[in-house]
Amino acid sequence: MGVFEQIREAIEARTVIEFDYKSSRRVVEPHLVGINRKGNLTLSAFQLSGGSGVSFRAFMVDEISGLRTLDEGFDGPRPGFNPNDQTMDSVLFTI
Repeated sequence: MGVFEQIREAIEARTVIEFDYKSSRRVVEPHLVGINRKGNLTLSAFQLSGGSGVSFRAFMVDEISGLRTLDEGFDGPRPGFNPNDQTMDSVLFTI
């Protein structure tokens, strides 16, 4: 199964995922996948650890590696989540 499919399943199941991105191991709650204004497949997720701290972050899907699903769920969208993210030209799936 590819990264895109793993992310889609994690969003549907509301499962925390972990992956490598820009030399850091990230742990996130995935919220949305879409195509950004530059045409890149993008994951919008609430980052729990790794990288630049705890907050919403955007990740280019083609730069994600070593993705695995953790045995940890989350209840739903975090406060501040916007399912109509204006940085996306189109939303493919969301929680």
